[in-house]
Amino acid sequence: MGHGGNVINELMTDHREVEELFGKIGALSFGDKDRKVYADQVTMELVRHSVAEEEYLYPAVRKYLANGNAIADRETDDHSRAEQIMKDLESCEAGDPEFDRLIGMLMTEIRAHIADEEQNLFPMLRVAATPETLDDLGDKVRRAKKVAPTRPHPSAPDKPPANKMLAPGAGLVDRLRDALSGRGKLD
Repeated sequence: MGHGGNVINELMTDHREVEELFGKIGALSFGDKDRKVYADQVTMELVRHSVAEEEYLYPAVRKYLANGNAIADRETDDHSRAEQIMKDLESCEAGDPEFDRLIGMLMTEIRAHIADEEQNLFPMLRVAATPETLDDLGDKVRRAKKVAPTRPHPSAPDKPPANKMLAPGAGLVDRLRDALSGRGKLD
């Protein structure tokens, strides 16, 4: 989290980190408790990433791209589906058959979303926005990820300005809960 560079490079680095965590989950056998730890880490990263995209990337998409409203709405819908899967996954342990079903659904959903962003959205945005705008968005996204929630909140607003006002408070509570519980930490 917080890699530097323009918004596209920042988000693509996040994508690679999530894929690496998916690989760690896939490399472990059914029931291995570390699968849950890695699933929690994936959730934490994806929630922060999604919040930052919804706060800054998608408003830029609406502003700079032809048909930007429809594109941003579709991306936000993708986030909503993934967030619900992550919420359902929270209550599953690694040995639960439902865990495997949900983590498989999450991997499929996220991989399709990543492919769409990297093959379609990012190239269009790179052409439509200035390098300075992309750099500024990268800075904003990095700042947003630092205070964003780390747990899925499917009923929380996903559009400005409400999401920008509520995310830091939810993020603070989530990070406190994570610290107290040890969530996302290997033993």
